[in-house]
Amino acid sequence: MQIGIDQIASASQQALMAHGAGEWQAAEVARAVARAEETGNIICGLYYLESYCRQLVSGRVDGRVEPVVTTPRPGEVAVDAKLGFAQPAFSRALHPAVDAARQCGIASLAVCHSHTCTSLGFFTEQIAAAGLIGIGMTNASAIVSGPGGKTPLIGTNPIAFTVPGPSGPAMHADFSTAAVALGKITMAQAAGETIPLGWAVDKDGNPTTDPASALAGSLVSAASYKGWALGLLAEFLAAGLTGSVNSLDVQGLKAENGPPHDLGQFYILIDPGARAGTLADRIRRISDEIARDPGVRLPGGRRGTRDAVSVSPERWKAVLALATHGAASR
Repeated sequence: MQIGIDQIASASQQALMAHGAGEWQAAEVARAVARAEETGNIICGLYYLESYCRQLVSGRVDGRVEPVVTTPRPGEVAVDAKLGFAQPAFSRALHPAVDAARQCGIASLAVCHSHTCTSLGFFTEQIAAAGLIGIGMTNASAIVSGPGGKTPLIGTNPIAFTVPGPSGPAMHADFSTAAVALGKITMAQAAGETIPLGWAVDKDGNPTTDPASALAGSLVSAASYKGWALGLLAEFLAAGLTGSVNSLDVQGLKAENGPPHDLGQFYILIDPGARAGTLADRIRRISDEIARDPGVRLPGGRRGTRDAVSVSPERWKAVLALATHGAASR
């Protein structure tokens, strides 16, 4: 069934508020949920809404907290999410971070002690909308083992970046540094499907096509040592530069009960400034050549806005139940 993006945002906000979130905090999270659905990132969309609601009730996330923004140095902005949602914290810190980047040419934004941010690209595209290059990274619960290993040590630890163009993003990418996002494993398990070889290993370190064995074992890094190195970089910056926890110290992100996530996200904002024309020219040079090679495209070239998206009747019924019945829907 086709559901309007505005409907998704409204119903998501109502569901979050019904389970204890504040109005403006719920609106920011709901906007991220709707944008994920709009771009086809269903793992970060309505798929996550029920866990958000359950964690609000259990107290694993504080949906009413007021984030605190500080500027330790001229090119450095930090926001303490205070164990609340990442989206409201980022929203409060975005404008100070953009101002800092415009003044200094480059700035960092550390989102500290937050719930999972889910879709990382949701944030970097907001940075690009301000005319800046946005680069972001975060960590997650440990589910990825190192090449040749079998012990989960880091999360899927995504990296995202968005480069602004004259009429929207010139390039946008948002990817897990693991071979696959964890949600694809859990969705395959729920559907009774196998997974491709190369996604995961079992508890003994053997490649597996069984989702249950993968979840009992670990995922592998994308491109072996290259993805492993990028995942570690995301780990060190997201945890080390925000004062938040390591992936090793976070329980399953969708688990109803347990300690708060206490995760961090780290963003770099770059102002093209006087070289914006040069940047646009170099992008155009590559884009023109890409256009001559059928089947090739710049990452994120097909992203855009839509009025409505397809949602399964079962999923939408569950969303409306969450919005209507609140904590009773548990």
